[in-house]
Amino acid sequence: MCTGACSKFIAVPLYVMAAVSIICNIMLFFPGFETQYAAQDMDGDERITEEVKYMAGLIGGGIMILIPAIHIHLTAAKNCCANRCGMFLSIGFAAVGVAGAVYSLSVAALGLANGPTCLWDNVDNPIPQWGTPFASSNGSYLSDKELWSWCKEPKNVVEFNVGLFSTLMVAACVELVLCAIQMVNGLFGCICGTCGKE
Repeated sequence: MCTGACSKFIAVPLYVMAAVSIICNIMLFFPGFETQYAAQDMDGDERITEEVKYMAGLIGGGIMILIPAIHIHLTAAKNCCANRCGMFLSIGFAAVGVAGAVYSLSVAALGLANGPTCLWDNVDNPIPQWGTPFASSNGSYLSDKELWSWCKEPKNVVEFNVGLFSTLMVAACVELVLCAIQMVNGLFGCICGTCGKE
């Protein structure tokens, strides 16, 4: 496969993964698919999980991936970017994508490890309070679903956060691999050309 065709093969899934990351990040602002918690959080009450506010899915997995995806896609097309210089520039853009994917992956992993912000209580803390009950568990709550019942509100917030942060992690891993491949592909394209004329 020539380097130009490889770029096209890489760009399309990057668009999809960027869209998935952006959607997941936006959804995380509305736990339980309700807007009231986002509104209360804007009033100064902690209702949204802290890692969501870092907007890693929107910025890292979204915008920082869309920018290189567009350029990588252009290197596959028959225009001004489909040349050695365009392939060289794609290495730099892919490096930006790697940084974005690493940021998204790191924040998603942290979000999974700390767990959601919720109204919770248990035997040791019988008075319901807003907080992050699993923050000191180092992610061990993920394997003990009985602990998930500590969170009373928003409804099913643990499942909601685990599902979306896990999806963000998978998307970030795919983005990371694709951008790393494009860095190598861009190097070969810079040396050998895009073979777009063949």
